[in-house]
Amino acid sequence: MKYKTLIVDDERLARKEMRRLLTRFDEISVIGEAENLSEAVEIIEKEKPQIVFLDIQLSNENGFDLLEKSGQDFKLIFVTAFDAYAIRAFEVNALDYLLKPVNPERLANAVERIKEEKTDEKNEIRPLEFDDRIFLQLGERSIFLKVNEISHINSAGDYSEIITVSGKKHLIERPLREWEERLPEKYFLRIHRQTIINLEEIEEIETWFNRTYQVRLKNFRQKLAVSRRYAVKLKQKFV
Repeated sequence: MKYKTLIVDDERLARKEMRRLLTRFDEISVIGEAENLSEAVEIIEKEKPQIVFLDIQLSNENGFDLLEKSGQDFKLIFVTAFDAYAIRAFEVNALDYLLKPVNPERLANAVERIKEEKTDEKNEIRPLEFDDRIFLQLGERSIFLKVNEISHINSAGDYSEIITVSGKKHLIERPLREWEERLPEKYFLRIHRQTIINLEEIEEIETWFNRTYQVRLKNFRQKLAVSRRYAVKLKQKFV
């Protein structure tokens, strides 16, 4: 796996040197450079890098402000000539803090930490139980949500929209495929390439054309289509 990486520094030679240092790592793919925060935000929104190497003291700007300007999720490594910001850097959950001129061995350690964190995240993915609580990061706030409070989930590209039994909607940066893998199959079923439903929330199933169905859920007026691919699986759940 290659980690899409952005370099943010107001000095062209500093960006060039960081790019050169990163060429030794096969797992790093530099997808862009930015000399200010507006350029950085534009690239982040478009390319969605997993890693950002960020200088703190930019021309008339502070690198910390990038966290407020961008709503995307990425691993942050500060690269600066000053050590006075180290404590604040780790308060905002920076992965590492590198001093200029960057020591190649320290950089190697930082890249290794990235790999270790990704491994830990992968290992944390486990099947969910119906009465589990899940932690959801919603922009600047976070919530705990019970799995059994999920009515259904709609796909939104790389995101998914969770609709609760009370009608609340939460947009999460997580593909529908991951929910399908983790949610308890006894209670949840994918009925369409765009939708997963909570079987406990089904109020009515109607036969539709071409051997398909429509499902009406409790507290949700709009009927949800069941594609032919998943119609058999739905029928098996109630045999």
